[in-house]
Amino acid sequence: MGNSLNCAAKDKLDGEFVASLADQALTGDVHQKDGSLRLQDQRLFRQLAYVNGKWCASEQGLDQAVTDPASEVVLGTVPALSDQQIQQAIDSAQSAFPAWKALMADERATILMRWHDLLLENKEDLALLIVREQGKTLAEARGEIEYGASFVRWFAQEAGRAYGETIPSHIPNARLATMREAIGVAALITPWNFPNAMITRKAAAALAIGCTVIVKPAGETPFSALALAELAERAGFPSGVFNVLTGEPEKVSGHLCRSDKVKALSFTGSTRVGRLLLQQSAETVKKCSMELGGNAPFIVLPDMDVEEAAAAAVDAKFQTSGQDCLAANRIFVPREKYEAFLVAFQVKMEALSVGNGLEDGVDLGPLIFERAVKKTQDIVDDAVAKGARLLAGDQSKAPGRNFFMPTLLADVTPDMKVYREENFGPVAGVLAYDKLEEVIPMANDTEYGLAAYVFGNNLKQIWTLIPALEFGMVSVNSVKMTGQPIPFGGMKQSGLGREGGLHGFDEFSETKYYCLGSLP
Repeated sequence: MGNSLNCAAKDKLDGEFVASLADQALTGDVHQKDGSLRLQDQRLFRQLAYVNGKWCASEQGLDQAVTDPASEVVLGTVPALSDQQIQQAIDSAQSAFPAWKALMADERATILMRWHDLLLENKEDLALLIVREQGKTLAEARGEIEYGASFVRWFAQEAGRAYGETIPSHIPNARLATMREAIGVAALITPWNFPNAMITRKAAAALAIGCTVIVKPAGETPFSALALAELAERAGFPSGVFNVLTGEPEKVSGHLCRSDKVKALSFTGSTRVGRLLLQQSAETVKKCSMELGGNAPFIVLPDMDVEEAAAAAVDAKFQTSGQDCLAANRIFVPREKYEAFLVAFQVKMEALSVGNGLEDGVDLGPLIFERAVKKTQDIVDDAVAKGARLLAGDQSKAPGRNFFMPTLLADVTPDMKVYREENFGPVAGVLAYDKLEEVIPMANDTEYGLAAYVFGNNLKQIWTLIPALEFGMVSVNSVKMTGQPIPFGGMKQSGLGREGGLHGFDEFSETKYYCLGSLP
C-alpha cells in the first residue's frame, strides 16, 4: 500500500471511518456490557500514528496490540511504522520548524493555551484511557491529566519570558548580549507509567520555545499520546509541529538518535536504556536530556512521630502501585522506633485496596505486565533468601495475573536487590540505623540520585542532610515534591538536565552570544 494511502489526508479520516474505529474498540468486550465506560468523545481513541498533520496506518500492514493490564483484554492496535514513515516524520518536523520558530512567542502561547483548555475539557476521557492502558486508579489518572495540563499552562505563560542577557563589555565601543533560540527538532521518548504528563512536560517546553516535536510513546500506552495529538490538531498546531510515532521501539528510537536533523533528545525511562540512547546519539552530538531510574531513600529522623512517618512512607512508596521513579524504596528508621514503625507501616499498608483502577475504593492497580510481576517477586525472594523478614505480602490474594499485593520487608541489607536495584513495584524495604551519620553514606550508596525524602523536625539534622544527600531533589516532610515550577531531575546515573520550572527551556534551546561593535 502506498504512502499516500497510509498517511491519508485528515478529511479522509474524519467522520464515519474514525467513529467506526472507536466504536469497534470502545464497545463490546473491551468495556462493560452496560456501555457506561464509553468515551464521551470517541474521536479521542486513535489507532493510527500522527505524522505531518495526517493519521497514518502502517505501510507494511503491521499492527501492535495494546492490552489492559487489569483485565488482559486487547484494547486495540497501533501501526508499526516503516523506516520510510519514520523518516517522513523527521523531515516534516524539520520543514515545519522555521515557520513555527518565527511565530511571536504570544502566538505560540495562544495555541498552547487552547491545547491546555482542551486537555481539561476532556479530562474524564483522557483519564479513562490512562486507566485502561496503564492500570492506575481513576483518581490517579485524573490527577495526572491535571498535572500534565499544568505544564502546558506554565510553558505557555513562560514563552514570552525566554530572556537573554546583556553583558558588560570588555571590548571598547561594543555591546555584548545573548539570546535564547529554539534548537530545532526535538525527539521525545516517553514511558508508560505517566503516559500523559511525561509528554506534556517535555512537549510544552519544546513547543513554547519554538521547537517542533516527535513523540515516541511507550508501546504499552500509545493511546494517551495519540489523544494528545488529536487535541493538538484541534488546538491549531500546524502540520509537522507535533508528531506521534508508534511501532518497534528500537527502530523508531534508532532513527531519532542517528538523524542529524533531530537536534535534541529527551528521554524518560530506565538507566539501562538511557545509556543506549546516549551512545546512539553520540555520533550526531545531540543535545540529550535524560530522566532515568531512581532508588529513593526515606529517612525518618529520631524525633519524628512514628504514626506520621509510617503514613508518609506508605504514601511515598505505593503511588502508581510503586511504579514510580520517585517511590521510596529504602526506608531508614531509628532503631529505638524500628519495631513500632514496622507495625504502623504494616497496618496502613494492609488497608490499601488492590484491584481494577475503575472500581470504587481501589488504591493500587495492576503492574504494567506480567514480567514486572515476576521481577518484583524475584526481588522479594532474593531478600528473604538473604535474611529479610517478610512481614506482609500474601500474593495468593492478588486479584489477577498482573497484580502484586503490597509487600513489607524488614531487616533489609545492602547486598539485597531490594536495596541495590530500582524497585519498580509495591515492595517496601525497611532497615534500622543507630546514628544519623551512618545513614548518609548508606543513602548515597547507589548509582541513582533522583530523589530523597527526609521526615523529622530537628532543623540542624535536616540542614545537614539536604546538602549531604547526593540526589537532585530532596523533599522534607512532604511526599509531594513535583510540579510545573520546579526543576525535575537527578544526579549521577539518574539523568542529565532538568524538566519544568525556569530550567525547562534549557534542554530545547541554545544560547547565542553576539558582539555589536561600532564601525570605524
